[in-house]
Amino acid sequence: MNLYEFQGKRLLQGMGIPIPRGLVADSPDQARSMAAELGGDVVVKAQVHAGGRGKAGGILKALTPDEAARHASRILGMEIQGLKVHRVLIEEAMAIDREFYLGFTLDRAEGTHVAMLSTVGGVDIEEVALRNPEAILKVCVHPHLGLQEHQIRRLVHHTALDLGQKVALGQVIRGLWQLYSGIDASLAEINPLAVLRDGRLVAADSKIDLDENALFRHPELLELREVAEEDPLERRARELGLSYVRLDGDIGILGNGAGLVMTTLDVVRRVGGRAANFLDVGGGAGAGLVREALRLILDDPRVRGILFNIFGGITRCDEVARGILAGLEELEVQVPLVLRLSGTNQEEGRRLLLERGLQTADSMAEAAARIVALTRPGTP
Repeated sequence: MNLYEFQGKRLLQGMGIPIPRGLVADSPDQARSMAAELGGDVVVKAQVHAGGRGKAGGILKALTPDEAARHASRILGMEIQGLKVHRVLIEEAMAIDREFYLGFTLDRAEGTHVAMLSTVGGVDIEEVALRNPEAILKVCVHPHLGLQEHQIRRLVHHTALDLGQKVALGQVIRGLWQLYSGIDASLAEINPLAVLRDGRLVAADSKIDLDENALFRHPELLELREVAEEDPLERRARELGLSYVRLDGDIGILGNGAGLVMTTLDVVRRVGGRAANFLDVGGGAGAGLVREALRLILDDPRVRGILFNIFGGITRCDEVARGILAGLEELEVQVPLVLRLSGTNQEEGRRLLLERGLQTADSMAEAAARIVALTRPGTP
């Protein structure tokens, strides 16, 4: 679950982290009155769950309330990465001297949290890592011990700030860690963390992603969810109890077990394809759930083919096959399907599919190669 910039900043402010004065508007008239309240010299910022707002024209500076209203009229209703902008943040303009990046996230490979501080801010941290890696300091934070004072000192001394600013930076680092760990976030970043010309440190932007599996511990955060802004397919999947993430490819993937699905994505990529989704129907999926999962994949207009990769442990392969066949009877399927069933009742499942003229494969590699060939003629 992602938060808007203004929502994240309110949480930062609650931890004592300075933020600019700002108000949220959903119309040009509101933007005008709010800009006047803030002194006229403001920045109008699209509120949307997407990056690249500035490059898309979603962040514009205004010198007067009327100009703020014009910018709001331009931004409201525009689409950024396929998401429509319904609100803008009207924020006081600031005289920025330097910009840093500060963030906490998960390092799944190391099994720790990681703190990152970059002396270059205002751009994607991935871009900094590629072009200027020496600017970034990463510190692993033990999940049980938490952030230690010596780690804060190490992060602070990575900068060339003066003593007073380093003290302020240490307070920001502590506050961001307390927020990140306290709400079970998977990402909490301030980019940029601005050093103003008067020497103050201010969180000029925020990005906070919450772990949905931990939201039962934070019912107050559920109130921040904007259902209308979520991907409609991901929302439907959640209502069905399915683990679904929309990706940027064109081959639909359905499997049972997160590890199996992740491996399938990798194998498809290795043979030249790109997955349209991650979809895990779980270990004991019955025919009805498989049918709904198939419907979900087909409702993505980008999908040009579907690969089923099922391992029959708790799930019976013949039950999955019946779910697929039931779905095909109800849905208009105009894309190729390749199915790999392995495990409990696999022979019966394959027999049911073959009787209907569907393509089956004996291995994951064979299934991946076949679906890529069917969706990309000429692929070896």
